[in-house]
Amino acid sequence: MSSLPSCPQCNSEFTYEDGEMFICPECGHEWEKNSVAEAGDVGKVVKDAYGNILQDGDSVTVIKDLKVKGSSSVVKVGTKVKNIRLVDGDHDIDCKIDGIGAMGLKSEFVKKA
Repeated sequence: MSSLPSCPQCNSEFTYEDGEMFICPECGHEWEKNSVAEAGDVGKVVKDAYGNILQDGDSVTVIKDLKVKGSSSVVKVGTKVKNIRLVDGDHDIDCKIDGIGAMGLKSEFVKKA
C-alpha cells in the first residue's frame, strides 16, 4: 500500500509526489511535503459554505440570519467576524461578535472573507 497522505482538501487517496510537492489528481490541490510532516496526521478539515478551508485567525462573514439561542438577538447577514478559532464539536467556530459577545458558529453558515 502507498504511504502517501490523502489530499487535505478532498480526502482523495490518489495523491502522488512531484519533486517536493504532493498533488491530488481529483481536485488539483498541491501542497509541500514538509507541511504534512509539520502537521502530522491531517485532522478534521473545516470548510465554509463555499468549500474554502478555514483556519484559526481567519475572518468570516455570516451568510444567513442566525437566531441567538436564549436571547431575542439575531446575528444579521453580512456580519463580519474576525479572528475565529476552530474547535471540535457541534459548532466548528468559536468567536466574539461585537454587540453580542462570545458564541459558537457552524461553518456551514459563514464564508471566508
